[in-house]
Amino acid sequence: MTFDRITIDPRKMNGQPCIRGTRLTVKRVVQAVALYPNRAELRQAYPQLEEEDIRQALAFAAASVDDEVSELPAA
Repeated sequence: MTFDRITIDPRKMNGQPCIRGTRLTVKRVVQAVALYPNRAELRQAYPQLEEEDIRQALAFAAASVDDEVSELPAA
């Protein structure tokens, strides 16, 4: 997969992956998706985000996670 909307610039946001050269990090977008499960509300909170930005941020985050299995405490 190509991440043409994700940029990494050591001079911006300490080199964290950002959306299209902005100061909006992939991490922040993923957090926002969790906070705003309704995409309409998410788009109101972050009007600069396009649907493809959100999709690529989620895909980038998923690609960055190891497939290592972690044991979680029982609920």
